[in-house]
Amino acid sequence: MSSVALPRRLLAVAAMALIALTALLIDARPADAHGSAIDPPSRHYGCATRWVDWLNPAMKVQDPMCWQAYQANPAAMWTWNGLIQDNVNNDHQARVPDGHLCGGGDDTYAALDNPGLWRAQNVNNTFSWTMHDQARHGSAYIRIYVTKQGFNPVTQRLRWSDLELVKDTGAFPDSGWPTRPNDPLLNGVDYGPFQISAPGRTGRHIVYAVWRAGHADQNYYMCSDVRFPGGPPDPTTPPPTPAPNAGCSATYALTSQWNGGYQGEVKVTAGSSPVTGWAVTLRFPDGQTIGQIWNASVTPDGGTWTARNVNYNGNLAAGASTTFGFVGQWLGTNGAPTLSCTATS
Repeated sequence: MSSVALPRRLLAVAAMALIALTALLIDARPADAHGSAIDPPSRHYGCATRWVDWLNPAMKVQDPMCWQAYQANPAAMWTWNGLIQDNVNNDHQARVPDGHLCGGGDDTYAALDNPGLWRAQNVNNTFSWTMHDQARHGSAYIRIYVTKQGFNPVTQRLRWSDLELVKDTGAFPDSGWPTRPNDPLLNGVDYGPFQISAPGRTGRHIVYAVWRAGHADQNYYMCSDVRFPGGPPDPTTPPPTPAPNAGCSATYALTSQWNGGYQGEVKVTAGSSPVTGWAVTLRFPDGQTIGQIWNASVTPDGGTWTARNVNYNGNLAAGASTTFGFVGQWLGTNGAPTLSCTATS
């Protein structure tokens, strides 16, 4: 090997390490910077607090929905307060598609979208709701919704049309709210309790909340499972958890490549049933990045990129396909990404 080639290789390795470290630091959102619903608890906060020992095998039997969420991505528990979307511009339905509301459209939390027997808190048709803000961001608003009667969270993924807005707090500062100085997990302020009225509901429901922080266009999403008086009992045999790739598939093709850059294309194909939306997760093996993209929108999360349909190519008939493309950067090696596809039916 020449004396010139060796330094270049070392520089390439060092640059790749720097890229990986930068991605890690970006993804490592500080634990005190965010928040979530604590009463009734959001799915991710409830799992995090009930199972401090996340490897406890009892969770699989006693709390199977938390178990499947942990198996899908442990970060959904240890970053329970980091389910965030930036720069939404108040258009939450555009950023968070149907079927992905509980996970906030973030692939890290996708298992929270799975219907099933999540732990539900018993409430009356008038109840109180509280969330915790660890960084004391204040609020532009908190919008609190309750699912309409007839929605079944045991078998259905949540859609925007399933929700009724029951409370909009409007803007308020972080001051004047109670603190929890002796609680190492909740070391910020509690917002609430807000009184919520949801007449006509019986049985299991979801309380859904969107919190837009007061200091910036940062938006947090949370599903809390509740049980109103009445309604059918829970099934004795839990329904199977849907496969994460049910409904669509995706394939990748490298269409061109040049020094430091490349162009890729992904083909999305619906399964045996029509779909109304899709999301493709790309996990690159060599730290590649995505720059310009067309026929999709993309969200980075560390080394993972999630591409979602735009308004004109989400509806696919059974077996039908669509494509999206992008250009990006690579350094050293340009291996093909691992793909997963999730559809909304």
